[in-house]
Amino acid sequence: MRIAIDGRYLQDHFPGIARYTYNLVENLADMVDEEIILYHNPRLANTRYDAGRLQRKGKIDLRTLNVATFSIWEQLSLPVTLHQDRVQVFHSPYYLKPYFQPGRSVVSIHDLISAVYPEHLPSRRSRALFEIATRLALASAARIITLSESSKKDLVRIFGAKQEKVTVTYLAADARFCPRDREALAPVRERYGLPDRYILYVGINKPHKNLARLIEAFASLRRASAISLVIAGKEDRRHPQARAAAQRSSAADRIIFLEGFSDDDLPYIYNLAEAFVFPSLYEGFGLPPLEAMASGVPVISSNRSSLPEVVGNAALTVDPKDVTAMAEAMSGVLEDERLRDELRSRGIERATAFSWRETARQTLAVYQEAMR
Repeated sequence: MRIAIDGRYLQDHFPGIARYTYNLVENLADMVDEEIILYHNPRLANTRYDAGRLQRKGKIDLRTLNVATFSIWEQLSLPVTLHQDRVQVFHSPYYLKPYFQPGRSVVSIHDLISAVYPEHLPSRRSRALFEIATRLALASAARIITLSESSKKDLVRIFGAKQEKVTVTYLAADARFCPRDREALAPVRERYGLPDRYILYVGINKPHKNLARLIEAFASLRRASAISLVIAGKEDRRHPQARAAAQRSSAADRIIFLEGFSDDDLPYIYNLAEAFVFPSLYEGFGLPPLEAMASGVPVISSNRSSLPEVVGNAALTVDPKDVTAMAEAMSGVLEDERLRDELRSRGIERATAFSWRETARQTLAVYQEAMR
C-alpha cells in the first residue's frame, strides 16, 4: 500500500493540525512496511516541527511540494503529483483537500466549530466556502477521521456523513508534558515574568473559547488577591472580546496575556500553574486539558462537546455559561489542598489512557479500510 500524507500543514499557521500531523507521521513510521511519502512546503513558516527529523527516522520519504495551502493550484497540481508518485491512499489532515484525484483519500475533520458557530466566521463568503469545502471533502473521501465521538455525531447530524465511513481517533499529550522538578521551572518563570501563583488557560482567543466569561468568573473569586490569570496563546486581533473584558475587569491588574512564548517552554508554563481552566463552548477534542493533566495540574473543564470524553472523572466539569459555577470550581481548587492532590493524581492517570501510538495504529487501519 503506497501511502502519502499532506505535510504542508507542518507550519506555524496551523499549530494544532501541525502537532497532529507530526506525531501521527512519527508513530506511523514505526508501523509501516513501505515508505510513507510526506509532502511538505519549506517556504511556509515553520518554527516548531522538524520535517527533516521525520525523514532521518526512516520509512518517511520527504518530498518538497511548493504549493501553498488555501490555493486553487493545489486542486490542479496535487492530483498530478499523486498520479506521478503512484499513491494509493492520500491522507489530508485538514478538510481542504484535492476533490478529484487518483486512488483513495482519507480526510481528518478536527471539529465543526464553523458549522456550530457560523456567526464567528468573518463573512457570509467564508461561511459558504467552509460549507462547500467540507461537503466536498466528505463526499470525495473514502474514509473520514475525526477526533471524538461528539464530533462524529455532529458530522452525521449536520452534514449527513455515513457513520460507517467515520472513525474516531483520539489525540494524546506529547511525552514532554509531565510533572517537572520545581527547580527547573524558575528560569521559565523569570523569562516571561510569570507571577508566583496563577490560574492558566492555553489556547487562542476566538469567541467559542468563552474567555470573557472566564475573566468574569476570575474577577469574582473569593480571597484571590494573590492569584493571577494567565491567558497563554496566539491572540487573533479580529476577536477583541477577551481583551476588552480584561480591561474593564476589577481584576485587570492580575490578568496577563502571554504571547510569543517558545513551544519548548509550554510544559513548564503548565507546571507553574496552580490550576488550569478550559471554559470552551465547543471543541473537536481539546488537547490543552489533556496536556495540563499529563503535567500534573488540576483541571477545571467545560462540560460541553468532546471535553467530557477527554477529561473523564479526572477534572471538575462545569457549565461554561454558568459564571458562578466556574468561579466556585476555581475557588474550590485553590482553597482545598486535598482536592488539588486528588485532581493531580487522577489527571496523570487519565492522560496515560491516550497515546500517539494508538492514534497511529487506528489511522493505519483506516488506510487499509480505504483500500478495501
